[in-house]
Amino acid sequence: MIRAGILLLVLALPLQASAQNVEEDRKTAAEIVALIAPLPKLPLKSTDLALAPELARSMGMISSIATDPSGVFYLLQRGPSADPVIAVDHTGKRLRSWGKGLFTVPHAVRVDGNGDVWTTDSVSSVITKFTPAGEKLLEISVGGQPRPGKVSGTTDIAFGPQGRVFIADGYGNARILEYTSDGKNVREWGTPGTGPGQFRVPHSIIIDKDGTIYIADRENGRIERFTLEGKFLGEWTGFGKPMTLVFTNDGAILVATGYRNPPGQSPDWVAWVVKVDKATGKPLGYLEVGDDAHAQAAVDGGILTGGETGKVSAVHWFRP
Repeated sequence: MIRAGILLLVLALPLQASAQNVEEDRKTAAEIVALIAPLPKLPLKSTDLALAPELARSMGMISSIATDPSGVFYLLQRGPSADPVIAVDHTGKRLRSWGKGLFTVPHAVRVDGNGDVWTTDSVSSVITKFTPAGEKLLEISVGGQPRPGKVSGTTDIAFGPQGRVFIADGYGNARILEYTSDGKNVREWGTPGTGPGQFRVPHSIIIDKDGTIYIADRENGRIERFTLEGKFLGEWTGFGKPMTLVFTNDGAILVATGYRNPPGQSPDWVAWVVKVDKATGKPLGYLEVGDDAHAQAAVDGGILTGGETGKVSAVHWFRP
C-alpha cells in the first residue's frame, strides 16, 4: 500500500516556495504515485549495515555506493571528518579509507571490471581512478564547467568494452563524454533540452553487456537508451526524478527515484527504488526506502541504499 500522505506532503508546501517549484514537486510526486501504485512491493526485508558508531557519526551524506565481486562495499561520503572513500565489508567493518583533500563535492563511485575504483566530483569535474587499496592510478580533468567553482560538473561514470569509459557531465552541462582507459578524450554528445538525445541533468549512467547505454535524465523524469556511439534508441518516461541506476544480478535495472521535501518538512527526502525489466522498460516492483536514494547498489539479490538513522549516516540493506 502506498502511503496516503505522499501527495499531501507535496500539496502542503510552504507558501514561500516558488510556484514553479511547487508545480515541479507536484508533478514529480504524481509521476511516482502513478508509477508504483500498481506494482507489487519487492520481497525484501530492511536492515541496516552494522557500521561502527564512531564511523557512522563521522560521516556525512553518503553520495554513492559501489560493490565489488569480493564483497567489499565502497561508500563515497561528503562529511569533513571522515575520508571521502570508505571500504567496508558485509558486516560493516571498516577495511580502509582514503581521499582527503582530493575532492570538492564527491558524487559517484563505481568499480570497473578489473576491480579498480573510480570516482566523480560534481564541482571540480575531476574523474579519479584508484586501486582497491586507494592508490591513485589516473586523473581526468573533464573541464568545460559553465560555472567554475560551483556544482557544475560530472555526475557518474560507466565502462564499456575494450576499456571505453563514459562520463555523464550532468550539472551545468548536458553531455556524455567518452574517454579511453588511459584518459584520452574520444568524443562527446548530448545537448540541453527535452527531446531525444537531449538532457536536463544526466545524473546516472550504466552500460549493459550488449553495449546499450542507459542514462537517468533526472529533471526530464526519464531513462534514455543509446548505442555506444550515442545513437538514440528510445526512452522510458514517468520516473519522477531518477537519480541512480544499477543492474541487478538477475539482469534487471534498479532505478532510484524520489523528491526532496521543502525546508521544515520531514523526511528530507521521500524515495523509492523501482525494479525495471530492461528488455521492455516495464516496472516490475518497488521498494520504499524512506530517505535519500542518491546512493544505491545491488548485492546478493538485495539492495543497498545510503541514508541516515537518527540523524547519523547509515547504509540500509534490503535483503531477500
